[in-house]
Amino acid sequence: MTGYKIAFFGAALFGAGVITGPSAALAQTFDSYRCADGTRFIVGFYRYDSRAHLQIDGRAVTLTKRLALSGARYSGGGVTLVITKTGATIRHVKRPVTACELT
Repeated sequence: MTGYKIAFFGAALFGAGVITGPSAALAQTFDSYRCADGTRFIVGFYRYDSRAHLQIDGRAVTLTKRLALSGARYSGGGVTLVITKTGATIRHVKRPVTACELT
């Protein structure tokens, strides 16, 4: 009987760990932006990934973090995203830089 009790207790602990363990949904942030030129995009940030994952013009683009003097700058796939305390700007598909705000 003792073996069954230990097995049951171990299974209960494992189940509790699975249920209360860290969720992937808690380890990510998604922001939606609207720009002055009418562009709308969604950017996702994951806890253990320094890249920005962008959904713009119906396509997914992964942006690598670049050196920036202030704020954060990400670029890749013809898209450059700069996020500062005062707002964000984006340049994509050879369009001029445009200001964006959170929606």
